[in-house]
Amino acid sequence: MAERKVISKYFPPDYDPTQVTKTRKGRGSGISGGGGSINGKQTVRLMTPFSMRCTTCGEFIYKGKKFNARKEETGERYFTVKIFRFHIRCTRCSNPITFKTDPKNADFTAESGATRNVEPWRAPKAAEGDDETELDKLAEEEEATAMEQLEVKTVDARREMEIADALDEIRVRNAKAGRMDPDV
Repeated sequence: MAERKVISKYFPPDYDPTQVTKTRKGRGSGISGGGGSINGKQTVRLMTPFSMRCTTCGEFIYKGKKFNARKEETGERYFTVKIFRFHIRCTRCSNPITFKTDPKNADFTAESGATRNVEPWRAPKAAEGDDETELDKLAEEEEATAMEQLEVKTVDARREMEIADALDEIRVRNAKAGRMDPDV
């Protein structure tokens, strides 16, 4: 058996260090170099970010299943965040599946080869739409509530004035009745 901790290395008697050529390790080789780079696509080990169903064979691929994926840059950006595309294959039929990052929603979007399973907690977010329409709706609601408040104030003011007029009429009648009938 070999030594577990190699303290000294064996050099044979005919070893000549001048004849050994230096090998340059380029980017993409070794553990720290981000190995597996093929045509600008990096191979990464990832877990599927959402449950999906293969479009060809109907196989369900659940969230958290591990795959060796090819990662590539799409060239798109959301503000300054790069958007990446991941290529995996179906476990049953080897159909290529692609999905990419969606930094706007802090999520991923399925592109081809699979459809995303329905997730009820995501439905309200998708139905809301973009931020501009939400801001417009909020502004309209604020204007509507301001108008409603103004209408309520005017109705209250009219009611108070009518009550005050009715009280004045009652006082005037009582005063006249008191002057006319001194016996009572």
